[in-house]
Amino acid sequence: MKIKPLADYILIEPIKEEEKTKTGILLPETAEKERPEEGKVIAVGPGKRDKTGKHIPVEVKPGDKVLFTKYGPNEIKVEDKEYLIAKEEDILAILE
Repeated sequence: MKIKPLADYILIEPIKEEEKTKTGILLPETAEKERPEEGKVIAVGPGKRDKTGKHIPVEVKPGDKVLFTKYGPNEIKVEDKEYLIAKEEDILAILE
């Protein structure tokens, strides 16, 4: 299945955090984990229109690694794989 976001929505594949702490302790699968805040852009919508009808393109592109708000994106599951869908305003930065 292929997903094509609409307007200024962005499909993000979350980047999972390390499975061990900074001191080297391995975390079990059952440990409570924070929602990821980094991800890889998979697809972007064409952008939105302003009040005058002028097209405003999305600033990120597929392949960009981005930092986003923790609770802004919505979680979806497609073919047993988890993704996030966020509005462009939920993207805080492009990581280089």
